[in-house]
Amino acid sequence: MLETGASHLSSGLQWKNFMEDQLESTVERYAKYRDLHGGDKEFRKSNYSELVNKYYDLVSSFTEYHWGESFHFAPRWHGETRRESIKRFEHFIGLQLGLKKGMKVLDIGCGIGGPLKEIARFSSTQITGLNNNDYQISRGKLCDFVKGDFMNMPFPDNTFDATYAIEATIHAPDALSAYMEIYRVLKPGQYFALDELCLTDRFDPNNTKHRDIKAEIELGSGLLDIRSTRQCIEAMKDAGFEVVFAKDLAEDSECPWYQDVDPGVFSWTSFSNSCVGKFLISAAVGTLEFLRIAPKGSSRLFSIMQTASHGLVTGSREQIFTATFFVLGRKPLKETEI
Repeated sequence: MLETGASHLSSGLQWKNFMEDQLESTVERYAKYRDLHGGDKEFRKSNYSELVNKYYDLVSSFTEYHWGESFHFAPRWHGETRRESIKRFEHFIGLQLGLKKGMKVLDIGCGIGGPLKEIARFSSTQITGLNNNDYQISRGKLCDFVKGDFMNMPFPDNTFDATYAIEATIHAPDALSAYMEIYRVLKPGQYFALDELCLTDRFDPNNTKHRDIKAEIELGSGLLDIRSTRQCIEAMKDAGFEVVFAKDLAEDSECPWYQDVDPGVFSWTSFSNSCVGKFLISAAVGTLEFLRIAPKGSSRLFSIMQTASHGLVTGSREQIFTATFFVLGRKPLKETEI
């Protein structure tokens, strides 16, 4: 308990030092790329790297503090804690890839290395984490990190025995190009596991409520656009992968991933998402910012994160969005297998 508290305190202090003079300007620069209803999509695409970097500069320490080292969602069973569900999902990915000792594996968009460490321990494999965000790399411990953009990876063709991306390629300006680059660095006959945030077939682009929810998720999650499950599968196939398995894992989940943060279910963890909780926390953050205890821009950052939480939970409840769409692709041994 003391070690966890010290770790959280250290994380908070590092974030404070890192962002003390930058938070307000970083929020402003992030907002330039994202307004609630999308802004200019082509402008965002051409500047996707800065958009994503600004987003993770802002939210990484808050996410680590509240969610842990693994920045992703997971299907969940009754009686299972959120942390347990996340670990089980990471083990599931290792099993789907058939990871074995001695294999060389790539974690694409590895965050601060939570899944990387868990899957490496579970499978006894050597995992390299690819990340383009300096702040997240500085937070990673005991990880083999390479700084780079997954749209143009610094690896030769046919380098890895397995690859996976957990809620990472959602930030790609073009899914097909991202998957083609992953295909390039993967050895023939080997597998790529993809976990993606997607719109489901229930999403209606002509429904104003649906469009608003989509916009909230994009703003709060640093996304250019949310692809549908169909678009995701199509892009995998067009990139050359044989799609072995594709499923919305939320369909079989006994509990919703958002159980801990659902304002409709009273708990201490969900309180911050209730109307009263949001009001009180917003007032507290505003007061700390006014007293210069919290850096300028904290209130606006809190608002962005609340927007994300509302959109993600509402979209999942309405079943127009899934946080756990899983695809397993195989690179054929020969091009004629495609």
